[in-house]
Amino acid sequence: MPKNKIKNNIKPSIKPPNKGQNRPPVVVVLGHVDHGKTMLLDTIRKTNVIATESGGITQHIGAYQVDIATKNQEPRTKKITFLDTPGHEAFSAIRARGAKVADIAVLVVAADESVKPQTKEAIRAIKEEDVPFIVAINKIDKENSNPQKVRQDLATEDVIVEDWGGKVPIVEISAKDGRNIPELLEMILLVAELEELKEDLSSPAEGVIIESNLDKQRGYVATALTQKGILKLGDWIVAGAVIGKVKSMEDFKGEPLFQAIPSQPVLIVGWPFAPEIGITFVVTESKEEALKKQEEESINPQPLFSFFKSSAKTAPESGKKILNLIFKTDVLSSLEAIETALQAIKSEDVGYRVLGYDIGNISEADLKTAMGTKATVVGFRVEIDGGARKLAEREGIKVTNFNIIYDLIEFVRQEMTNLLEPVINKVQLGKLRVLALFKKEGKSQVIGGKVTVGKVTRGAMIDRNGIKIGRLLQLQKNKEDVTEVAEGNECGMKIELADISKDIKESDTLEIYEEEKIKRSL
Repeated sequence: MPKNKIKNNIKPSIKPPNKGQNRPPVVVVLGHVDHGKTMLLDTIRKTNVIATESGGITQHIGAYQVDIATKNQEPRTKKITFLDTPGHEAFSAIRARGAKVADIAVLVVAADESVKPQTKEAIRAIKEEDVPFIVAINKIDKENSNPQKVRQDLATEDVIVEDWGGKVPIVEISAKDGRNIPELLEMILLVAELEELKEDLSSPAEGVIIESNLDKQRGYVATALTQKGILKLGDWIVAGAVIGKVKSMEDFKGEPLFQAIPSQPVLIVGWPFAPEIGITFVVTESKEEALKKQEEESINPQPLFSFFKSSAKTAPESGKKILNLIFKTDVLSSLEAIETALQAIKSEDVGYRVLGYDIGNISEADLKTAMGTKATVVGFRVEIDGGARKLAEREGIKVTNFNIIYDLIEFVRQEMTNLLEPVINKVQLGKLRVLALFKKEGKSQVIGGKVTVGKVTRGAMIDRNGIKIGRLLQLQKNKEDVTEVAEGNECGMKIELADISKDIKESDTLEIYEEEKIKRSL
């Protein structure tokens, strides 16, 4: 279809159908990282999503709608809306949200690896939301695949599949070569039919915000899933504390829409700010009603990024070193993933403070904030504006950018590790008995003595009765400079005193040692 042609899903001249017409099922695909979720969706919709994702993982939630040819059914094609949620552990909140907005879940489990940590997490989310689900055992094309072990491991998680006498449908598939994918889609449609999913076109439009980001040309945009009513161009829409007017809409292919019906994913343009992800949007009859609704929502705002906010307000404990950070990401769910992952980094000696976070490219304003606070600017899948780049180079501001969430989290962990004071380990070298005092000038004192145990080396540290006296600056034997004097020999020493009020006395026994600095880690 040409880009400039508006698609009318329901012609405005026709009266909307009454409540009760079947709607497409909304399906969330869940599973452990690398078990083949993205390849499964890629096979279904015949587009190459995998190649565009850094690190081989999907970084944010996406929504797609596909037409499925049916056998001996009316209509001959039916639609299914898929939500694609990331598999990395940092995205647990997104996966849980995906289950909340879905009608049906597909749990993808690799036949060669069976049940893994994120598999168990997905099962918990599915059960908590009471979502009907289908198990898709993937990678049956691999030589070491073991579908029976998957069934057994699922049973230990209280998931009993149909061919084991349970109620959970199961399909063995290969997303790689497309084996049994039509059977999986037919199973989804069958479960949807049993669920009797009905649409309501008579109510004002409602739905959920799936994603939001800043587009260079169009400003703030949001991906939403319509759940009730008909969303139209020109509608006033309220999402939490943000209101907007629908200026334009697109389907997941980027083609313009005149209106969106239930179960349809849509990209909405017309927001003054990015609406928060995971919250419900509603359509109002007028701007005045939208403003009233916005005021009600602002009284009890949802606690998005509460951890970031609390970190910015918390005063550092006495002696605790703090890493100041500013985050800029491509979409809100990336910020949420970073916040979730950072909470796992804990230390009694160092901490971090998030002084700024937003979506969009790294700007000069971000750099100016960093200048005043000595913060590190961390970007995720964004660019740095030309002026900001020059300012960073001129002022020596640390700016880093990442495409993979693992790398970003490890960078922050390492930066915090660098703030840790190393552990000082004493390596005993020897002992010396003071025989003579020569002179004392400022912070240094010259003495003579005999090595009674071990050895004395230039640059070593000196203790007396467990109290640090100073550092050995110069060492002589027979009036010649040396680096080391062994046990039983006399020597002359010039010592830099740690405290000039505590000078060395004749007959003192001094302990000679080196300090070994051991780097700490989080």
